[in-house]
Amino acid sequence: MKTKLAVVLLFSGSLVYGQQQTKTLTTNAGAPVADNQDSLTTGNDGPVLLQDLHLIDKLQTFDRERIPERVVHARGVGAHGFFVSYGDESQYTKADFLNAKDKQTPVFVRFSTVMNPTGSAETGTRDPRGFAVKFYTQQGNYDIVGINQPVFFIRDAIKFPDFVHAMKPSPVTNRQDQTRQWDFLSLEKESTNMMTYMYLDSGTPLNNRQMDGWGVHAFRWVNAQGKVVYVKYKWTSMQGYLNTNPRTLAAALLKDPQEATDDLYREIGKGNFPSWELSVQIATPEQLAKLDFDPFDDTKIWPESIFPQTKIGKMTLNKMPDNYFQDTEQAAFAPGNLVPGIEPSPDRMLQGRLFSYLDTQRYRIGPNFQQLPINRPISPVNSYNQNGHMDTRETHGDYNYQPNRAQNTMGENPAFDYSPVELGATTVHQPIRIKDEYRQAGELYRSASKADQDDLIANLVHDLSQVTNPDITLEMVSHFYKADKQYGTRVAEGLHIDVQQVVERAAKL
Repeated sequence: MKTKLAVVLLFSGSLVYGQQQTKTLTTNAGAPVADNQDSLTTGNDGPVLLQDLHLIDKLQTFDRERIPERVVHARGVGAHGFFVSYGDESQYTKADFLNAKDKQTPVFVRFSTVMNPTGSAETGTRDPRGFAVKFYTQQGNYDIVGINQPVFFIRDAIKFPDFVHAMKPSPVTNRQDQTRQWDFLSLEKESTNMMTYMYLDSGTPLNNRQMDGWGVHAFRWVNAQGKVVYVKYKWTSMQGYLNTNPRTLAAALLKDPQEATDDLYREIGKGNFPSWELSVQIATPEQLAKLDFDPFDDTKIWPESIFPQTKIGKMTLNKMPDNYFQDTEQAAFAPGNLVPGIEPSPDRMLQGRLFSYLDTQRYRIGPNFQQLPINRPISPVNSYNQNGHMDTRETHGDYNYQPNRAQNTMGENPAFDYSPVELGATTVHQPIRIKDEYRQAGELYRSASKADQDDLIANLVHDLSQVTNPDITLEMVSHFYKADKQYGTRVAEGLHIDVQQVVERAAKL
């Protein structure tokens, strides 16, 4: 062991790394945490395990941090509409809302900013925009809970509470702090791709009608014969695109800080119903196995040159809610709202969201939130679940258990079972096998126009110049340099950082 890297365990429960003393991280019950970076999975490629008690405890604690406002996505605007399928996708999925041409399915959509509270400005906020769609299908509600970017900041849900804490206001000053934000991001190499997307002008859309949306994660589509393909979703705006940039942002904010909300009410009110086409990238398990990056890493895109977009339908929004609170505020979206024919992939961020979103809705709205009109499925609900706050379920006499001998009973149907997944792995706390943190960020930079590159650099320089710790700035610029030398050099020059220092730091990454 090299002396400079020696780690000494102190009786106080602390570790010493060089000059930095670090207390051992523990659970809420005081037990030491062995790994706070990687969820417990069945092998490197398998799904996350429910027995990862640290992950579950951390997410449950995080889900209950705000009363009654959403922890994230608090500021939002919603609208009703419908989705029409372009064709029959039965060869890929048995999902009933996609099994016939021109089949119409009611939807409710909620757009949102992520980090800022209710009543905050929408215009000019460099923040992902939530793009959540609830399909009211004949076999239950299906939610595509996405954002306006194709990737995400982190790849494992165990990091999500830490990520949000860093982006949210300081617990000391109650103000958002660029130093806190970039401190976290600079220590997470995987965020480089998302930060490049976020600091392009698409990171500050002017309204919700003129932006795209992505499901971000991969999902399994399964047909009636049990054949599996994987898909990624994209919503393409049919209104075009309208973003702010460094030259227009201040004027747009001064004109109307809530333009995204006002625009949707105004345009739908005039009968200008916005629409988006839904497309999917389709991949077989064999195709994904040949990729030189992890296809279930949500910090990566699937290249369209390999997996082209296939249009499968169009969504139109044609009615604003009659009551904001009853619909938009109480709408509860969750990636765990799945229907037969659509199943989760082993994406570690998705695996955590499957649990966390439903859990936080039960905490924020109540245990029976799915009985509210905006969340109630149009298909029959047959369940022996009971009681809880504001329960309005149908009762079944003396029978509140299953199996039973009632004349009219309810039972499971094996036809709707999940498709089998072969694992054969050992449970591990380990990162994914192929990280490849920088390549796609570099490709994104090089694919941008000269004007977009200039705005990207200006946007990054503006925010990074507010960081008070120079080591954080140097580390972050080194990530950009690692993605593309010109990219990192231009940010360094804009911040008056010695490029040679950046080169040396990047060589150690």
